[in-house]
Amino acid sequence: MIRKITYTIFLSIIVATLILFFVAFPFGKNKMGVGKYYLNNDIKQTGAANVVTAVTLDYRGLDTLGEVTVLFAAAAGVSILFYLIDQDKKKRERQVYPNFIVRVGSRIIFPFILLFGSYIFIHGHLTPGGGFQGGSIIASGFLLLYLAYPGERVNRKKLAVTEGLAGLTFVVFGAIGIFTGAHSFLFNFFPKGTLNMLFSAGILPILYIAIGFKVGSEFAGIIDDMMCQTVCGGEK
Repeated sequence: MIRKITYTIFLSIIVATLILFFVAFPFGKNKMGVGKYYLNNDIKQTGAANVVTAVTLDYRGLDTLGEVTVLFAAAAGVSILFYLIDQDKKKRERQVYPNFIVRVGSRIIFPFILLFGSYIFIHGHLTPGGGFQGGSIIASGFLLLYLAYPGERVNRKKLAVTEGLAGLTFVVFGAIGIFTGAHSFLFNFFPKGTLNMLFSAGILPILYIAIGFKVGSEFAGIIDDMMCQTVCGGEK
């Protein structure tokens, strides 16, 4: 009985808070002015044509660092989980036999997937997209290869090195800002360049490239763990 009363009170507080929030901030009316500040100061402060990039890597760059850290923890958790599950399992006999078209087609398309993913995160400060989207596209290319060649494995050492260097690049460029005149992490200390040009927006393109490689390698590792669980019985 006490538990039900506690749940009811807790739920009532949540509902009342939501109602108060919607009353205080009616839909379509900007009461806080944060979004307007980003729109008015993005180009002057960051030099990025894509406002989303400025928010992701500059105004809330620490939050983005937290996101890639969570992704790293998720990838490590999946790897550890499958390792523990499959310690005592024997290698299964492969049951999937992709046809010739899938195998040849995947080898032809794979480089273009990598190229497109790279384009997405290299131009993230100019167009919609960025490191997370580009990295996911690159990981989908590895998924295609796994489906075409179930018995093949990715080189996990190279993935680990790529992921580590990408994360280190993000942190190092962020830390350099502490030693500049601004004394702040992720301070945009490079020249902002000309708007809408590839070499613009200071360090933001470099950060997105690092995120793209980090996300792509981590997602590829997760896919590798899952494919190995299905095809090769967890043997690594």
